[in-house]
Amino acid sequence: MKKIKLEILGLSSSQTQTGSFALVLGETEGNRRLPIIIGMFEAQAIAIEIEKIVPNRPMTHDLFKSFANNFHFHIEEITISDLKEGVFFAKIVCTDGLKKIEIDARPSDAIAIGLRFDSPIYTYENILAEAGIVLTDQEEDEERTDVKPEPKARVKKRNHTQSCRWRRL
Repeated sequence: MKKIKLEILGLSSSQTQTGSFALVLGETEGNRRLPIIIGMFEAQAIAIEIEKIVPNRPMTHDLFKSFANNFHFHIEEITISDLKEGVFFAKIVCTDGLKKIEIDARPSDAIAIGLRFDSPIYTYENILAEAGIVLTDQEEDEERTDVKPEPKARVKKRNHTQSCRWRRL
């Protein structure tokens, strides 16, 4: 099955679920978007890496990178591999240079880890066909003019939550 490359387009507070965020992925060679609802802590981990904020202590995803590096594993890619009853599934594809291993993961964790390794993100046509949103040329133009860039994401030190709103990355 042919893989479709995705990129992170934005991260916003979820309009439907309080305390959740919408991670919006888009085709690199198309106009479909794939919104995935993720938790606050995973959104924070993704935003911190995108903004290149260095926390005082390593976060869980940074610990994973350190562990993998010390055992000479590299993350080749992240794949949004399945969609069952509205729940997305992902695979972290890693290698030590000799063998390739796929690790099951939540998409939010897989993407947070993949960002730390600068790994590409992929999905399959059937997933985009089922859960993707197609933007027309007019909607894309409106999206570009309506969305104003937000200031860089900030980490609130008191409760360690991420202040994120929709923005083009």
